[in-house]
Amino acid sequence: MILWSSGFIGAELGTAYTSANTLLGWRYVVAVVILGLWCWFRGLRPTWTSVRRQVVLGFFCQFLYLACIFAGVAAGVPAGTSALIAAMQPLVVAALSTRLLGERFGRERAVAMAVGFGGVILVVAGDLGGGSAAWPAYLLPVVGMLSLSVGTVLERRMQTNDPIPLAMFVQGAVAATLFMAWNVVTDDVAPPMTSGFWVAVGWLVVLSTFGAYGVYLFVVRRRGATTASSLLLLTPATTMVWAFLMFDAPITWLAVIGASVVCAREYIARCTFALTRREAPRPSRPIARR
Repeated sequence: MILWSSGFIGAELGTAYTSANTLLGWRYVVAVVILGLWCWFRGLRPTWTSVRRQVVLGFFCQFLYLACIFAGVAAGVPAGTSALIAAMQPLVVAALSTRLLGERFGRERAVAMAVGFGGVILVVAGDLGGGSAAWPAYLLPVVGMLSLSVGTVLERRMQTNDPIPLAMFVQGAVAATLFMAWNVVTDDVAPPMTSGFWVAVGWLVVLSTFGAYGVYLFVVRRRGATTASSLLLLTPATTMVWAFLMFDAPITWLAVIGASVVCAREYIARCTFALTRREAPRPSRPIARR
């Protein structure tokens, strides 16, 4: 989850020079140009069916998710509260996947998820509350969390088989169009001509868009929506370490304990998954008769 956490660090870098809306708009413009050139060079062409599907996924997973998260932070919602709400996403995805996708979610996985969520609470405990936002603003990160959950389940349910760069190009084009339209309405289109801003844009494009979201789509397709979402529980702890290394943000002992709980939970879950795969009965091969 190092790549996924890079988005929060990139936001901290970029918003020092401009608003979050301008940063998001130019992030997706640059990403779409690069992805479009790559798809053209590789001969990747989407069908109308795939375009319709990826437009829906781009709206939920790219535009609505990030717009609500950033709008909530801008309205005064504390970062720890936003991280805690975002950590509920694996629970929502697990519930939706059980109903809509038929994925198994046994008691052991439920307990492991609850332990991981408890660790997240410890990590962000020092940043909970104390915000200046009115109570309706706290609905924004909730809507963002739900939108990513819905998009993750829809991606799995649609069983899209488009190449990941092509899927990211269409989804990114949707996000770039909507964010830049938003910036036109708010008269906040022009980017600041400073090297720091473009470094932040490059950071977000390479690490957060190509790296984080590309890997996320890969895991969703290979391992399922629930497994991919459960990895997001590591995001607050990873972001805490990044912020300490880059911005000298303080780390409390309570946060260290919480991060240890989350990491231990993920390690045990991975070991249990590997053991289950080894012990699964293999299909018997028919014996040839003479």
